[in-house]
Amino acid sequence: MRQTDEFLEVLRRNGHVCDPQARLVPMAGGVSSEIYLVEDGTRKFVVKRALAKLKVKDDWFADVGRNRSEREYMECVGWMIPGAVPQILFSSAEDGYFGMEYLGEDFLNWKSALLEGEFSAVHAGLAGRILGEIHRRTAGDEGLRKQFDTTQIFHQIRMEPYLLTTGKRHPALRSLFDTEAQRIESTREALVHGDFSPKNILIRGDRMVLLDCEVAWYGDPVFDVAFFLNHLFLKALHHAPRRCGGEEMHGGDGMIDAFWRAYAEERSAAEAQLIEKRLVPLLLMLLLARVDGKSPVEYLSASKQTFIRAFVGKHLPSPPESLQALREIWFKQILSTEFIEVHA
Repeated sequence: MRQTDEFLEVLRRNGHVCDPQARLVPMAGGVSSEIYLVEDGTRKFVVKRALAKLKVKDDWFADVGRNRSEREYMECVGWMIPGAVPQILFSSAEDGYFGMEYLGEDFLNWKSALLEGEFSAVHAGLAGRILGEIHRRTAGDEGLRKQFDTTQIFHQIRMEPYLLTTGKRHPALRSLFDTEAQRIESTREALVHGDFSPKNILIRGDRMVLLDCEVAWYGDPVFDVAFFLNHLFLKALHHAPRRCGGEEMHGGDGMIDAFWRAYAEERSAAEAQLIEKRLVPLLLMLLLARVDGKSPVEYLSASKQTFIRAFVGKHLPSPPESLQALREIWFKQILSTEFIEVHA
């Protein structure tokens, strides 16, 4: 029996599918779950089931219990910020899946837009406000800390494949990666999405919807901030030496600034200062992790991957003191005459 047929039978058995002609249509998604559009007569909804072995080149295994954590994160955020996540329709703890609303085809995947060079500071600011509100409203919540005590899953999905693997592949920097992974895993401050990136954000007009929350964890909010900003740095590099967006859209550097300003406004001045202090070293590590970790980005040329290795190797041992300083160094280099000569 095919995997889709088997899953459809599970949904029938549990009463979530009724029409005899119902079918499952595979949807584009990440590497860690099965995601299907369910066409059940006149109804359409989405089901998601976690995989034990992720779909990447390296061996990468993770606890499928993260499916429950994802559902609970979406329920929590949906209550705090209605419309910011899809509505949960049903779930099965025994069979490890949940169903959620189908948003339709008129939502735009933000990663796709960025890869096309559509840069918007407005969207970046909205993402910063949403993430900042989630972190602010969940900070210091003992109940959520107990509910999302998922450090083992966070280790399997984030620390091991990103920081620890990258550190092993760069022996001169390994102690920095290992120390940072230990610091992150010992921090418990707020509810963390764990995969807050443009590929997991849909946009329609002024509505932004978060997806793929299966790495949800009560821990270090700096991870979400660095993980997202990493993607803006990488998308700017992907298009360099061309500066996308134009003045009215502010380009990649303007998006980075808009996101951080909006996020910091949601936090207290003291919290924002502490987060920024931890942010820059982690951001540098994640840049390198998306080249030499277990989940490399697919859109960077070999020469741009080499650029990242050199950039991180130079700046990680003594990181810039602020996000603005790092941003200025980064864009000065990727827009420089020397960079254009190599990458144009």
